[in-house]
Amino acid sequence: MTNQHRQPPSRLAIFIDGSNLYHSLEENCGRFDVDFRAFAQKLSRDRTLLRVYYYNVLRDQNRNPQAYQDQQKFLTALDNTPYLEVRLGRSKMRGDTAVEKGVDIMISTDMLRLAWEDRYDVATLVSGDGDFAYAVQAVKDTGKQVIVAAFTSNLSPELSSVADDREVFTPDYFTDIWSRRRQNSQDGASQQAEEQTQGARSGKRGWRFGRRRNDD
Repeated sequence: MTNQHRQPPSRLAIFIDGSNLYHSLEENCGRFDVDFRAFAQKLSRDRTLLRVYYYNVLRDQNRNPQAYQDQQKFLTALDNTPYLEVRLGRSKMRGDTAVEKGVDIMISTDMLRLAWEDRYDVATLVSGDGDFAYAVQAVKDTGKQVIVAAFTSNLSPELSSVADDREVFTPDYFTDIWSRRRQNSQDGASQQAEEQTQGARSGKRGWRFGRRRNDD
C-alpha cells in the first residue's frame, strides 16, 4: 500500500492597515463594525494562522478626549481577540488633518522581518495602498507568497500587479462577519460590538487622516 504524504497547511500571517480598512469599509459598506476574530478566520481559509497584526495611530488624548476614550475601548476589544496584536504609530497635525507617521514602515518592516525569520509561508496584506508595492516584492523575493486583500475600487494598480493573489472584498463579503449581526449568538459579543463601533467612529470626530508623506 502506497503511503501518501500530505503537505502541512501553509502558515499565514495577516497584516491589517487599520486606517485603510476603516476608510474603505466606510466608503463601500457604510459601516465598519467588523468582528475581527471572524474576519481573521475568513481570511485564513484552510491555512494555519500564525497571528494577526493590526496597525493604526494612537489618538491624541489632549486634542479630542472622547475620541481617545472611544479608541481605547476599541483597542481593548482588539486585545481580547485571539492571536491579534495591535501596533500603533504616531500622527502629526497639518492644519485640521492628522497625518499618519510610521504605520507604513511598521507594516513593511514586520512583513520582511517575519519572512526572513521564516515565521510564515503566506502573508495577507489588508490594504490597497500602492506604497506597499516595493515591500511586497521584497517579501516575495524571500520565497514567501503575498495575498493582497482590498476592495477593487481602493486597490492601487501597482499593488495589485505585484501581489501573488488577491482577496477581493465586496459588501457581501462582510455580511456574516459584522459585529452587530453576531452579537445575539455569542456571549459577550454585544459589548465588544459596541466597543468596536465606538472606536471606529472616533476617527470621524474632528480627526481626519491623511497618509504619510515622504518629506516628513
